[in-house]
Amino acid sequence: MSTPQPPRRLHPEVLLARRRARLERLLQSPLVPPRPSGLSEDRRTFLREEAEELYWNELEWEKLTEEEMSQGGSELVELAFPGFLAFIDGLLLKKATADSKVPATPRPEVVEDVLLFLATRYLELLPATDDEARLEREMVERLIDLVLYRLHGISVDAASRLELAGRDD
Repeated sequence: MSTPQPPRRLHPEVLLARRRARLERLLQSPLVPPRPSGLSEDRRTFLREEAEELYWNELEWEKLTEEEMSQGGSELVELAFPGFLAFIDGLLLKKATADSKVPATPRPEVVEDVLLFLATRYLELLPATDDEARLEREMVERLIDLVLYRLHGISVDAASRLELAGRDD
């Protein structure tokens, strides 16, 4: 008689590949990964840690105030994580303002690192059954999608229309 095997754990990379594949199906087009910027490993780690800190701070603020989570749940993620999403936008900035002394330098490899962090967080929350963890898991799943949209230059409105159309199939 064989001993029961522990359940296989999904890896963050696999989760992200599935989310990308879903998005490609909706778009009916392959997603081309942006070219890395050649950022040093130290700088890349620093920027990823900054994004993680923003995530944790905004999550804690949301738990304290219960503004978005109690009113609209995962549908209001953009309102619950404005600083985090603005940071992601900054990492992907392709054009600097006219008065900027520094040119825009997109950092898509950092955004990929942040996506791995979010995927890991989602998988950590997967076994939890309490309402707070379930809601956080839904919010993280939505954040993953929002970051993927930004990384691949897809507007949220266009993605929402595609998702709705995909539900009709």
